[in-house]
Amino acid sequence: MAFGARHVKGVAISRCVAAVCFVIAGALVVAFGHWWGLVFFVAAALNGSLAYLVPRWNLLRDAPKNVERVRELQRSRAVVVDDAAARLRRIEQDLHDGAQAQMVAVVMKLGLARDHLSTSAAGPGGAGLDRARELVDAAHRGAMEAITELRDLARGIHPPALDEGLGAALAGLAARSDLPVELVVDLPERPSPAIETIAYFCAAELLTNAAKHSGAQRAKLEVLHQPGLVTMRVSDDGTGGARLEPGGGLAGLAERAKSVDGRLQVESPAGGPTVVTVELPSHV
Repeated sequence: MAFGARHVKGVAISRCVAAVCFVIAGALVVAFGHWWGLVFFVAAALNGSLAYLVPRWNLLRDAPKNVERVRELQRSRAVVVDDAAARLRRIEQDLHDGAQAQMVAVVMKLGLARDHLSTSAAGPGGAGLDRARELVDAAHRGAMEAITELRDLARGIHPPALDEGLGAALAGLAARSDLPVELVVDLPERPSPAIETIAYFCAAELLTNAAKHSGAQRAKLEVLHQPGLVTMRVSDDGTGGARLEPGGGLAGLAERAKSVDGRLQVESPAGGPTVVTVELPSHV
């Protein structure tokens, strides 16, 4: 930072000196003839040239260092993304093996207790048993709801469908969509797990938006691979008007893409069609 400040200050001084020399050169030409004016004119030209060349020389001199800094930042980002994906997988596994397993055991025990109470209700004290059965039923329903929430949470961290690869996961999305979806997938190799997860969630959100908000009759989901790049495109024949608005669903998807140096573009004129393109690096 200090070097940058000194550099800017030096360039500014060179330009000021050049301007002063030009002024003096003009005055001397008028007052004493052209020789003294020529001397100051040359000095002004040299200072002006230095002011132009110095910053460019510094850029060229520092170019290898800057390239290495960019590469180091890219390596650091890849490590961070991979670490984040690994942590999410560990959380998913902990939920599956810990809280979810415990809730499943609770549901099984409550189910057995409910069955036992049902068979005992005909004996003496049947009214009390009916009340107990109601309480157990309520607890059973609550436990089932908790399991559903845990499964949804785990699915949001890492969709199980991705275990078979992005192509298979997208085929499942297309099959479950409320709209008829034409699916085109060309992925000769699997992207990084983090990229697959982002692409899957983007596709799921975009197909949901098309079904709920666009008034479309059909949609198309394309995923194509080029060296170093995965391009996903979701289009529909709806009414258009989709916008990237702060806080909106599309903005959230754009942030997901941006987190791995990707981007999201929306083309949605009034009257349609809507085309949303997501470009992601194939590996991070």
